[in-house]
Amino acid sequence: MGPGGWIFIVEPELHFGPHVVVPDIGGWRRERLTPFPETAFIESPPDWLAEILSPSTQAIDRTDKLTVYAAAGVSYCWYVDPIAKTLEVLALTGGKWLLAATFKDADPVSAPPFQAHTFPLDVLWAPGPGGANVIA
Repeated sequence: MGPGGWIFIVEPELHFGPHVVVPDIGGWRRERLTPFPETAFIESPPDWLAEILSPSTQAIDRTDKLTVYAAAGVSYCWYVDPIAKTLEVLALTGGKWLLAATFKDADPVSAPPFQAHTFPLDVLWAPGPGGANVIA
């Protein structure tokens, strides 16, 4: 799929059977989330999601939540680490998560499912005093 046609939601509440999870960002191909749910939660798994890693949440993000996302059929999970200034792209393949790509610092990012777009990773890091990057 080319550019466009996506719906992005910050901290969507996702209900997958008995599991309730809240990723930092969820993205659905527009045709998969039409009509938009009228509930305060969404039962349709996103096509892509991103977790912003922090020392207090990364253990759960990388284990418990990742298992739930795989069972629900989420296709891509991006881990953004603002401390290490890295991006890990995971792709669900045959029911297992595979590391599809990694990026660091200001690497140009072109990664699934958004290969049509390229951006420098450092646009995600907030500039600090004197232009130095700090944790966003």
